[in-house]
Amino acid sequence: MALRLLRGKDGRLTAYAPVAGGVARWTEERPGGPSWTGPRLIAAPDLGAVTVAQGADGYAHLVGLRRKPGPEGEPPRIDVVHATQFQTGRPLTAWHALGTPHPKDRGKAARTGAPAVAVDSSGAVHVFVRNAGHGVSCRRQDAKGKWGGWTDLKGKDVLDGLSAAATADGRVELLAPAGAGAALRWFQPEPGGTLRRGDDIPARVQAWSASAVESSRDTVTHYWRDADGGGLLAWRPETEDTVALGGAEGSGPVAVLRAPVDGHDCTVLVHRDTRSGRLSVAAHPTEDEAAGVWWTPSGEQGAHDPALALDGMGRVVLAALSLDGALLVARQKTDERGLALRAWSRAGGR
Repeated sequence: MALRLLRGKDGRLTAYAPVAGGVARWTEERPGGPSWTGPRLIAAPDLGAVTVAQGADGYAHLVGLRRKPGPEGEPPRIDVVHATQFQTGRPLTAWHALGTPHPKDRGKAARTGAPAVAVDSSGAVHVFVRNAGHGVSCRRQDAKGKWGGWTDLKGKDVLDGLSAAATADGRVELLAPAGAGAALRWFQPEPGGTLRRGDDIPARVQAWSASAVESSRDTVTHYWRDADGGGLLAWRPETEDTVALGGAEGSGPVAVLRAPVDGHDCTVLVHRDTRSGRLSVAAHPTEDEAAGVWWTPSGEQGAHDPALALDGMGRVVLAALSLDGALLVARQKTDERGLALRAWSRAGGR
């Protein structure tokens, strides 16, 4: 997982980042900041590939892949694990093992991919992984907390870096990069419904590069990087057109947030420019990726894993990690037009 930034029910932001031995967590002391506590280590030995998602109830669901060494000569013991944080700043529940889609075959289980997670309108938690057959499997926790078994959603040639998202009314979508010149897509036709396979999207998608945002009511726009040149692309189901967003060649997912800018509905994008080594920020009208984007460099050299959220005052907050593991934060100015950010500050370090 890259850095993630979530706003709790009380308006405070929490930042999560993977570190040796578990997950580091920083928490705003009050809505809108500027002070933070942390980092606090959420201990989880042998944990990797952690991600986090939030439901409408504000609960944060952390899901990761735990690899415990097996006896000499045998594959490691693999489990997808899940924990919940019910309130901002409070401890997590214990980690609950969900197993893998291959409970009877350690060799296959060891080929389980990194999880993605989303929460639908009923409060059900959907956990997705690439399975050993390079398709996608899903396990679901219902609103009462009961987990069902693993379901094979099929698919083929799936790469790592699944991207899951949910709309405001709770309809889940999943995008899976695949190695056969396609991005695979699953979606709920209605909130709380059964996941359905959509048409494959013709594209050569770089692994670990997909992200998504709700761009209008009940519509998710997916972003990914071209596997050949690293260019940033956007796609939404209502148009089925793939739009290139120039000036953002690189690797890894772009951080994306829908936010008001000067009273206009905009999509804010942040990525790490591999040429300059700095973060670059852009915004475009949410309904028109083709309007063009202009990237503005921001932050210190080497900052990485950008994350975006709206704080308790409704301001865009950009966070990233420094080279020494500190949390870097910049907030939107309210006394200037456009998407202007205040000076970066360090919320803490390890």
